[in-house]
Amino acid sequence: MKEGDLAPAFSLPGAGGETVALAALAGKKVVLYFYPKDDTSGCTKEAIEFNALRDKFAKAKTVVIGMSPDSSKSHDKFREKYQLALPLAADETKETLASYGVWVEKSMYGRKYMGVERSTFLIDETGRIAKIWRKVKVPGHAEEVLAAAAAL
Repeated sequence: MKEGDLAPAFSLPGAGGETVALAALAGKKVVLYFYPKDDTSGCTKEAIEFNALRDKFAKAKTVVIGMSPDSSKSHDKFREKYQLALPLAADETKETLASYGVWVEKSMYGRKYMGVERSTFLIDETGRIAKIWRKVKVPGHAEEVLAAAAAL
């Protein structure tokens, strides 16, 4: 997956019983951010930062979607606990995570396991990937993504 590629399509269950589908957003810019787990410190900070900039993303004609392998029920609790208004997609099969190349082997304390590489993809109005951020560090990331979306 690289910049300029067509973004892989997806249609997944989301929080609040909604369906989150890339095709439904045709003609809009989309920020698709992948995160490891609901209600963990880094993922919570990232979601809160993106959520706080919701209006500014809307002015830049950009929709923000979070995606993790958690269930839609987990997403419901996460959104309610932190008053998040962002769509959160549940990829329990990990097929979409794999298609974007973010379901990767990770290592902690010498133990190897599969998990989500915190990454963000900016998708343009034609469905192509305009910019990719990999191994994201949370502080200031949402602002950086907003600047890129506004400039697109």
